[in-house]
Amino acid sequence: MFKKTLLAAALTTVALSATAGKFNAIKPPPAQGQLGSVVVNPYGYAPQAAVVDLGGHSIEAAKVMVHGKGKNGVDITYDVSRETILNHNGVPIFGLYADFDNTVTLEYVKNGKQVKEDYSIWTLPQQGNAVVNGVVGNFPTVDVKKVDKAFKDRLYMVNYLLPTPGAYDLTWKGDMGAMNWDRHSMTYIVDTQGESRWTLDTNKIHNSYEMGKRGIIMGIHQMDNGDIVFGQGQKIYRFDMFGKKIFEWDLPRGYQDFSHDMKAMPNGHYIVRAAKTNYLREDGKRVHTIRDHILEIDQNGKLVEVWDLNKILDPMRDDLLKALNAGAVCLNIDEDKMGKKADIEPDAPFGDIPGVGAGRNWAHVNSVDYDAEDDAIILSLRHQGNVKIGRDKEVKWILSPSAGWKGDLATKLLTPIDSKGRKLACNERGECEGDFDFTYTQHTTWLNGKTYRDDDVLGIVSFDNGDGRHLDQPAMPSMKYSRGVEYKINEKDMTVEQTWQYGKERGFDWYSVVTSNTRYMADRDTMEMFSANVHMSVKGEPTGAILNEIDYKTKDVKVEMQFKWLMPRNTAYRAKSIDINKIAQ
Repeated sequence: MFKKTLLAAALTTVALSATAGKFNAIKPPPAQGQLGSVVVNPYGYAPQAAVVDLGGHSIEAAKVMVHGKGKNGVDITYDVSRETILNHNGVPIFGLYADFDNTVTLEYVKNGKQVKEDYSIWTLPQQGNAVVNGVVGNFPTVDVKKVDKAFKDRLYMVNYLLPTPGAYDLTWKGDMGAMNWDRHSMTYIVDTQGESRWTLDTNKIHNSYEMGKRGIIMGIHQMDNGDIVFGQGQKIYRFDMFGKKIFEWDLPRGYQDFSHDMKAMPNGHYIVRAAKTNYLREDGKRVHTIRDHILEIDQNGKLVEVWDLNKILDPMRDDLLKALNAGAVCLNIDEDKMGKKADIEPDAPFGDIPGVGAGRNWAHVNSVDYDAEDDAIILSLRHQGNVKIGRDKEVKWILSPSAGWKGDLATKLLTPIDSKGRKLACNERGECEGDFDFTYTQHTTWLNGKTYRDDDVLGIVSFDNGDGRHLDQPAMPSMKYSRGVEYKINEKDMTVEQTWQYGKERGFDWYSVVTSNTRYMADRDTMEMFSANVHMSVKGEPTGAILNEIDYKTKDVKVEMQFKWLMPRNTAYRAKSIDINKIAQ
């Protein structure tokens, strides 16, 4: 009783002191300008972002310039809408250099008057998240080979991966599908001087020793409002570019193993590549499947549609699988098997291995896209080809060599034609007359963005990695090449024309056996390409990447940046430009 009385008296004293103005709250640091103080890394995920707090004031709009470092530094300038200011209770700052005293110019209207003032914002060193034996640092070196002056303002997000030593010490009960996939994911943005201007601090979302935090950050896309979406292992995420987490959702119950790709749909839903838990095969066996289910998740995290590719396509087709380089199947890199053909056994153990049938890596979907014109999905299946499938689960077309396709699926194969509409002769391995070629172990088959469309015609782009080209391995690995390629598809006539390619002429030194990406950039009429793992298939060679923007009409190189990875056989996933004009609207 006595203790309760003392506590009540103490609380009363605090309350009276507060009302009397004697309770001293911690004061914020002094403001640099007419608003409040600067908060660096305001949400804990983006250490190269900040917010200039409103400090109780009201402003109408703002413009930000983060000044470039040195004589050739890249200025980052963008407008900030009123809604964004309200959302952050201040003016958010994007594009700060790491470990640097940045100068930021802020313009805004306050009480009807225009204000312009400079801020000094210091940041911590670039944030990595991995300590890997034998590696000093987390981020690769960048060698800027060429940047056309019209492209100086480009910003490229890089998704780079480091191994996780000891990560497999976890004991999984039974076959866990692809759940053992795990890497430290360095997700950051470089400018055209190779300087880091943004980093996602993944320490809070990745942990190799927790099932819900394992995985690899993959499938990063910028939405129309500037936010980014991506997935990792058993979760999908959405962040704004200032580090504010919009959502962190577990995959729906009954599904597991996100990797490779997810995209926002026009209706606010998301299409997500995943796998099925405890899948019942036709032979009565239950397995965890491998990269062969597409989920549609609504804006509230509710699962509303599923595409089970085991029932839509043919999981027993092995024509390309048998031609694969056994030493490089996506991120499963085995130096001892490099250059050898994969050994595909119909009764192989279940798990994340190349093979046929549900429960093995027969499909390996590595990109997803959505065509709103006919409410259908477009998929790149690394081990099968490119397909379009409607909401009714019917295949609309298949872009692939004809070998191995049977029954009704064989009728969905697109017929190659030249620019004059003449049919091109092709054998079942995909060797065609003229300049036409199919994609092999391709990555990122997406709508091209400039839309050849007159109701029936659409355009797609793809990074054609080229492993298993023409369903074989060449006499020498150095004969391989990758390319970015564009096709025009007439969905009524069921024909396909190759309209653009780049990379073949650069040969083996531009070849990436796995990952990578291509997309058309309408703002400057270029193809943006990232050959992510050059020389990975050569023992003893350092691995790196080449990022390009290529003029669509002339094929002149407008941007070339070369990355050197930190370890032999080290991998990257994708790199793509970020639209600065979207981030604060």
